[in-house]
Amino acid sequence: QVQLVESGGGLVQSGGSLRLSCAASGTIFSINTMGWYRQAPGKERELVARSTGGESTRYADSVKDRFTMSRDNAKNTWYLQMNSLKPEDTAVYFCNAELTKIVGGPEFRYWGQGTQVTVSS
Repeated sequence: QVQLVESGGGLVQSGGSLRLSCAASGTIFSINTMGWYRQAPGKERELVARSTGGESTRYADSVKDRFTMSRDNAKNTWYLQMNSLKPEDTAVYFCNAELTKIVGGPEFRYWGQGTQVTVSS
């Protein structure tokens, strides 16, 4: 079984910063893609940042130059540093992983439980 556990959400004023963490545990051979998504009330879940293998991290246009994703492969953990937060960044943030459990095995997709980020104006 694989579990993704997020932490770091909360309430912050506009212009402030937060750092989200996502730790993956369980039977994992390789995490091929790590990502962050968010879902605001009444809206669809949208991509925030996504990192696959050795490729450059892809960011949503709305967060470029404000958010930075990093990863610690040894700990199966990745982070989302969010700076210059705006009220429109308010959402539930979900981490996501696409991983294999054994060598040459199929890829599975997992989601974290979500963490609330609220930015007040």
